[in-house]
Formats: sequence, C-alpha cells, structure tokens
Amino acid sequence: MMQNKQLLKQIMTTDQIKAYILNLAETMPANAPEDFYDVFEAFLSGLEDGSIRSAVKLNGDWQAQGWVKRGILLGFKYGEVVPMGTESSFKFFDKHTYPTQYMNGSERSIRIVPGGSTVRRGSFIANRVTMMPPMYVNAGAFVDEGTMIDSHALVGSCAQIGKRVHLSAAAQIGGVLEPIGAVPVIVEDDCMIGGNTGIYEGTIIRKKAVIGAGVVLTRSTPVYDIVNQRIIRAGKDKTLEIPENAVVIPGTRKISGNEWAASNGLSIQCPIIIKYRDDKTDDATELEDLLR
Repeated sequence: MMQNKQLLKQIMTTDQIKAYILNLAETMPANAPEDFYDVFEAFLSGLEDGSIRSAVKLNGDWQAQGWVKRGILLGFKYGEVVPMGTESSFKFFDKHTYPTQYMNGSERSIRIVPGGSTVRRGSFIANRVTMMPPMYVNAGAFVDEGTMIDSHALVGSCAQIGKRVHLSAAAQIGGVLEPIGAVPVIVEDDCMIGGNTGIYEGTIIRKKAVIGAGVVLTRSTPVYDIVNQRIIRAGKDKTLEIPENAVVIPGTRKISGNEWAASNGLSIQCPIIIKYRDDKTDDATELEDLLR
C-alpha cells in the first residue's frame, strides 16, 4: 500500500503534508485520491518520529494542531476494514490505514511486556518507555521518554504524555479528535497518575502534579484547592488545568439547594488539591526509577 518511509520523508515536508491534508479536508471527495495513501504514510511516519504532533506548547500554552486531527480523521474515512494478524496469532478487523505499529524495542530501549498490549500506527513512543499488559496507545498520541504505561491503561487519540510520567493501572487518558480545535489531554513531565483515574476533555496536568487514585477530571469538573482556598474551573475558552506540583485526591462536597438531598446526607464527588508536592511526595514516587 505504501512507499518506503524514508523516501517519502525526503520527498514531502511537513508543510506539504499539511497543505495536502487541508485541501483534501476541504474538498472531501467520496473516494480517496490516487496519491492519498502515499501522503498518508508520510503523515503517519511524521507522527511516529515526533516531527508532527497534534498539540504544541508555545510560550507556556498548549495549542491544538487542527490539521493533524483532520489528517487522522481522513485516515478513518478512506480506510477499508480488512482482516489483520497472522494465521498463528489473534485475528482482528480494522481500517487498513491504522494497523498495529511495528516496534523495534532493542534499538530504542522500549519495553512492551507480552499480554495483549497494542500500539497503533501514527503514535509516537520515545526511548525507554515501558508498557505493561494489557494497555493501548491510539493514533496521534505522543508518549515521551522514560514514561511507564501500566496495565489496563489507555492513552487516547492525540493525547500528549510528557517525560518520566507514570500512568498507573487502569488510568484512562481520554482522546480528543473532535472538535478539531480542541486541545487534547496533556500530561506534562514527571507527573504521577494514580490507578483508576480518568482524565478527559482536554484537561491539562502541569508538570510534577500527582493525581491520586480514583480522581476523575473533565472540562466541567471544579477542583477545590484547599491550600490556596480557591476553586479551579475551566473557562469559556480555557480548558481545566491542574497546577504544577499539585497533589489531587478524590473528595466530596455537600449538595446545596436541595432539602431532600441534605436530609439524606447526600454529597457529590469532587477532586481536592490537598497539598503541593514536597520531599515526602518525591520519596513515595522513587520506585518509578527502579521499575524502569
């Protein structure tokens, strides 16, 4: 289906790939143009080597790259469902534009422990990333150096994961393809994401934050910072952000304005910033260096 990756990278620049995708997304023919799959291979290769990203950080702010999301969506539109796998392995059926990614772990010091893990084409996996089974990394995702993705964890489409992050067991990092202009979920360097957490709808976790087990963060989630006595919310044009070094745990708050709820002692789950990271917190996360 595709030409040689290195040859395509020499032929097409990122700007040329971008222009092609934007033009095709505007015209949207019913069938893929004859040259689409070759350009799409160059696009996937750029995602996989990190030269193309779905979000970039400029002057401290994360900005979505809408054309990258459009490119990913075009891959789904023009992909054909085909059988994949071999006769001796598990058979599955998916778009031929998004097969599983070939990983040369020995050259890049990547560990993918056997047992049901999958890395999809169009995702970037940096050196010294460790992946425990079963886990999944979707197209458009970016996972930086030294990160660990633990069992049952998900890195959704276009999510951006920084260096030395630990995504604990069953952590769900949501993907964002639409709306096109929406920033995907961002987890910056040196964060600890606890087990059974859910981070969705473009939430940004700033560097060195700790998200405790069971915390769920969405665009509509208010976060109660008891250290600074403030409530952190997303704005009309601003996503929810967890500050640097914040330690977030699950908590509850009373339901106000409802006598029946009050009489029954009902409360709503809410995330609480209980403190900001200190030496004791760092001691508790030193195990990560040994696991890597």
